[in-house]
Amino acid sequence: MNQIKEISILDENYPELLKSIYDPPKCLYVVGNIEILNSPGIAIVGCREATEYGKKAAMYFSYNLAKQGITIVSGLARGIDSYSHIGALQAKGNTIAVIGSGLDIIYPKENEQLAKKIIEQGGAIISEYPLGTRPTQDHFPARNRIISGLSKAVLVVEAKEKSGSLITADFAMEQGKEVYAVPGNINSLNSVGTNNLIKDGAIPVSNFSDILT
Repeated sequence: MNQIKEISILDENYPELLKSIYDPPKCLYVVGNIEILNSPGIAIVGCREATEYGKKAAMYFSYNLAKQGITIVSGLARGIDSYSHIGALQAKGNTIAVIGSGLDIIYPKENEQLAKKIIEQGGAIISEYPLGTRPTQDHFPARNRIISGLSKAVLVVEAKEKSGSLITADFAMEQGKEVYAVPGNINSLNSVGTNNLIKDGAIPVSNFSDILT
Protein backbone atom coordinates (compact mmCIF):
# COMPACT_ATOMS: atom_id res chain seq x y z
CA MET A 1 0.00 0.00 0.00
CA ASN A 2 1.10 3.57 -0.68
CA GLN A 3 2.41 5.73 2.11
CA ILE A 4 -0.18 6.34 4.82
CA LYS A 5 -0.56 9.93 5.98
CA GLU A 6 -1.91 10.92 9.38
CA ILE A 7 -3.93 14.15 9.56
CA SER A 8 -4.80 15.77 12.88
CA ILE A 9 -7.91 17.90 13.24
CA LEU A 10 -5.49 20.78 13.90
CA ASP A 11 -3.78 20.36 10.51
CA GLU A 12 -4.64 22.83 7.74
CA ASN A 13 -5.44 20.03 5.26
CA TYR A 14 -8.03 18.41 7.56
CA PRO A 15 -11.36 18.50 5.64
CA GLU A 16 -13.24 21.68 6.53
CA LEU A 17 -16.71 20.15 6.17
CA LEU A 18 -15.80 17.25 8.45
CA LYS A 19 -14.38 19.60 11.07
CA SER A 20 -17.79 21.22 11.50
CA ILE A 21 -19.78 18.06 12.40
CA TYR A 22 -20.60 16.82 15.88
CA ASP A 23 -17.80 14.52 17.12
CA PRO A 24 -15.36 14.83 14.18
CA PRO A 25 -12.49 12.32 14.19
CA LYS A 26 -9.49 13.78 16.02
CA CYS A 27 -7.25 12.05 13.50
CA LEU A 28 -7.64 10.67 9.98
CA TYR A 29 -5.44 8.07 8.31
CA VAL A 30 -5.27 8.59 4.57
CA VAL A 31 -3.78 6.69 1.66
CA GLY A 32 -3.89 8.25 -1.79
CA ASN A 33 -4.66 11.79 -2.87
CA ILE A 34 -4.99 13.95 0.23
CA GLU A 35 -5.96 17.02 -1.79
CA ILE A 36 -9.41 15.73 -2.75
CA LEU A 37 -10.53 15.60 0.90
CA ASN A 38 -11.53 19.26 0.59
CA SER A 39 -13.10 18.94 -2.87
CA PRO A 40 -16.90 19.27 -3.31
CA GLY A 41 -18.31 15.82 -2.67
CA ILE A 42 -21.59 13.93 -2.68
CA ALA A 43 -22.03 10.68 -0.78
CA ILE A 44 -23.73 7.80 -2.59
CA VAL A 45 -24.71 4.89 -0.36
CA GLY A 46 -27.05 1.92 -0.34
CA CYS A 47 -27.56 -1.67 0.65
CA ARG A 48 -25.04 -4.46 0.18
CA GLU A 49 -27.48 -6.87 -1.50
CA ALA A 50 -28.07 -4.52 -4.42
CA THR A 51 -30.50 -5.33 -7.22
CA GLU A 52 -29.60 -4.78 -10.88
CA TYR A 53 -31.76 -1.66 -10.73
CA GLY A 54 -29.75 -0.37 -7.78
CA LYS A 55 -26.38 -1.17 -9.36
CA LYS A 56 -27.31 0.64 -12.57
CA ALA A 57 -28.65 3.63 -10.65
CA ALA A 58 -25.50 3.87 -8.51
CA MET A 59 -23.31 3.72 -11.62
CA TYR A 60 -25.45 6.26 -13.47
CA PHE A 61 -25.42 8.86 -10.69
CA SER A 62 -21.77 8.40 -9.70
CA TYR A 63 -20.53 8.46 -13.29
CA ASN A 64 -22.44 11.59 -14.27
CA LEU A 65 -21.78 13.50 -11.05
CA ALA A 66 -18.07 12.65 -11.27
CA LYS A 67 -18.09 13.95 -14.85
CA GLN A 68 -19.29 17.26 -13.40
CA GLY A 69 -16.23 17.43 -11.14
CA ILE A 70 -17.97 16.20 -8.01
CA THR A 71 -16.07 13.80 -5.74
CA ILE A 72 -18.03 10.63 -4.96
CA VAL A 73 -17.82 9.57 -1.32
CA SER A 74 -18.86 6.09 -0.23
CA GLY A 75 -17.94 3.23 2.08
CA LEU A 76 -16.27 0.55 -0.10
CA ALA A 77 -18.87 -2.00 1.01
CA ARG A 78 -20.40 -4.61 -1.28
CA GLY A 79 -23.30 -3.55 -3.47
CA ILE A 80 -24.23 0.10 -3.96
CA ASP A 81 -21.03 1.48 -2.40
CA SER A 82 -18.84 -0.54 -4.76
CA TYR A 83 -20.79 0.50 -7.85
CA SER A 84 -20.67 4.13 -6.74
CA HIS A 85 -16.87 4.02 -6.62
CA ILE A 86 -16.72 2.14 -9.93
CA GLY A 87 -18.92 4.70 -11.69
CA ALA A 88 -16.65 7.52 -10.56
CA LEU A 89 -13.57 5.62 -11.71
CA GLN A 90 -15.12 4.97 -15.13
CA ALA A 91 -15.74 8.71 -15.43
CA LYS A 92 -12.07 9.34 -14.60
CA GLY A 93 -13.33 11.32 -11.62
CA ASN A 94 -12.46 11.52 -7.95
CA THR A 95 -13.73 9.14 -5.31
CA ILE A 96 -13.13 8.73 -1.58
CA ALA A 97 -13.72 5.47 0.30
CA VAL A 98 -14.28 5.69 4.06
CA ILE A 99 -13.67 2.35 5.76
CA GLY A 100 -14.43 0.94 9.20
CA SER A 101 -11.05 -0.68 9.82
CA GLY A 102 -7.36 0.14 9.65
CA LEU A 103 -6.09 0.97 6.17
CA ASP A 104 -4.10 -2.27 6.11
CA ILE A 105 -7.30 -4.33 6.40
CA ILE A 106 -9.59 -3.75 3.41
CA TYR A 107 -13.07 -5.11 4.07
CA PRO A 108 -14.61 -6.89 2.30
CA LYS A 109 -11.49 -8.61 1.05
CA GLU A 110 -13.00 -8.92 -2.44
CA ASN A 111 -12.71 -5.12 -2.77
CA GLU A 112 -8.93 -5.02 -2.39
CA GLN A 113 -8.53 -4.57 -6.16
CA LEU A 114 -11.15 -1.82 -6.19
CA ALA A 115 -9.28 -0.06 -3.36
CA LYS A 116 -6.08 -0.32 -5.37
CA LYS A 117 -7.77 1.22 -8.43
CA ILE A 118 -9.14 4.09 -6.36
CA ILE A 119 -5.62 4.97 -5.23
CA GLU A 120 -4.09 4.47 -8.69
CA GLN A 121 -6.64 6.84 -10.26
CA GLY A 122 -6.03 9.67 -7.82
CA GLY A 123 -8.67 8.87 -5.22
CA ALA A 124 -8.26 8.33 -1.49
CA ILE A 125 -9.11 5.76 1.16
CA ILE A 126 -9.51 7.09 4.68
CA SER A 127 -10.21 5.80 8.17
CA GLU A 128 -10.31 7.11 11.72
CA TYR A 129 -8.90 3.78 12.90
CA PRO A 130 -5.16 3.05 13.22
CA LEU A 131 -3.41 0.25 11.36
CA GLY A 132 -4.26 -3.21 12.58
CA THR A 133 -7.84 -2.31 13.58
CA ARG A 134 -10.20 -5.02 12.43
CA PRO A 135 -13.70 -4.17 11.17
CA THR A 136 -16.35 -4.61 13.86
CA GLN A 137 -20.09 -4.09 13.73
CA ASP A 138 -20.01 -0.82 15.68
CA HIS A 139 -17.34 0.72 13.41
CA PHE A 140 -19.66 0.97 10.41
CA PRO A 141 -22.35 3.24 11.90
CA ALA A 142 -19.54 5.42 13.29
CA ARG A 143 -17.80 5.72 9.92
CA ASN A 144 -21.11 6.76 8.33
CA ARG A 145 -20.88 10.14 10.09
CA ILE A 146 -17.60 10.66 8.21
CA ILE A 147 -19.14 9.71 4.85
CA SER A 148 -21.88 12.32 5.29
CA GLY A 149 -19.51 14.76 7.01
CA LEU A 150 -17.19 14.90 3.99
CA SER A 151 -20.10 15.53 1.64
CA LYS A 152 -22.36 18.42 0.73
CA ALA A 153 -25.29 16.01 0.31
CA VAL A 154 -26.15 12.30 0.57
CA LEU A 155 -27.87 10.19 -2.08
CA VAL A 156 -29.38 6.88 -0.95
CA VAL A 157 -29.86 4.53 -3.90
CA GLU A 158 -31.34 1.41 -2.26
CA ALA A 159 -32.07 0.70 1.38
CA LYS A 160 -34.07 -1.89 3.28
CA GLU A 161 -36.37 -0.84 6.11
CA LYS A 162 -33.47 -1.07 8.58
CA SER A 163 -30.28 -0.23 6.75
CA GLY A 164 -26.91 1.29 7.54
CA SER A 165 -27.54 3.69 4.67
CA LEU A 166 -30.40 5.20 6.65
CA ILE A 167 -27.93 5.91 9.46
CA THR A 168 -25.86 7.89 6.95
CA ALA A 169 -29.01 9.78 5.92
CA ASP A 170 -29.78 10.51 9.59
CA PHE A 171 -26.27 11.88 10.12
CA ALA A 172 -26.67 14.04 7.01
CA MET A 173 -29.90 15.52 8.33
CA GLU A 174 -28.30 16.18 11.73
CA GLN A 175 -25.43 17.90 9.91
CA GLY A 176 -27.83 20.09 7.92
CA LYS A 177 -27.08 18.37 4.61
CA GLU A 178 -29.55 17.68 1.80
CA VAL A 179 -30.73 14.06 1.51
CA TYR A 180 -31.73 12.61 -1.87
CA ALA A 181 -33.22 9.19 -2.55
CA VAL A 182 -33.85 7.10 -5.66
CA PRO A 183 -37.50 5.96 -5.71
CA GLY A 184 -37.89 2.21 -5.98
CA ASN A 185 -40.32 -0.58 -6.77
CA ILE A 186 -42.91 -0.77 -3.97
CA ASN A 187 -42.65 -4.58 -4.15
CA SER A 188 -38.90 -4.60 -3.51
CA LEU A 189 -37.53 -4.93 0.04
CA ASN A 190 -34.54 -2.87 -1.13
CA SER A 191 -36.80 0.10 -1.77
CA VAL A 192 -38.66 0.26 1.54
CA GLY A 193 -36.00 2.45 3.14
CA THR A 194 -35.60 4.83 0.21
CA ASN A 195 -39.35 5.20 -0.32
CA ASN A 196 -39.78 5.91 3.40
CA LEU A 197 -37.02 8.54 3.22
CA ILE A 198 -38.95 10.29 0.45
CA LYS A 199 -42.16 10.19 2.52
CA ASP A 200 -40.18 11.74 5.38
CA GLY A 201 -38.92 14.62 3.25
CA ALA A 202 -35.91 13.38 1.26
CA ILE A 203 -35.79 14.71 -2.30
CA PRO A 204 -36.67 12.06 -4.92
CA VAL A 205 -34.27 12.01 -7.89
CA SER A 206 -34.45 10.34 -11.28
CA ASN A 207 -31.74 12.31 -13.07
CA PHE A 208 -28.27 13.42 -11.94
CA SER A 209 -29.21 17.01 -12.82
CA ASP A 210 -31.79 16.88 -10.01
CA ILE A 211 -28.85 16.95 -7.59
CA LEU A 212 -27.02 19.76 -9.37
CA THR A 213 -29.92 22.24 -9.25
